[in-house]
Amino acid sequence: MCMFCAAIPTAAATGVMLDSQQRRSRQKRGLPPQRVRPFAVLTVLTLLILAVGSAVFHSKFPTSG
Repeated sequence: MCMFCAAIPTAAATGVMLDSQQRRSRQKRGLPPQRVRPFAVLTVLTLLILAVGSAVFHSKFPTSG
């Protein structure tokens, strides 16, 4: 498995964990939910970059991953 393919589930799990921790801490403090959730946005951007990197890697080196 290439480094991009291995990093995708790790990044997704980390992003979901950070987002849920932030939402829980805001809820405990009595604050309203955020309209833009920064960890969710960063997670989506990270996954997009990793998916593009994986596609480029697998198209250039189809037998090494």
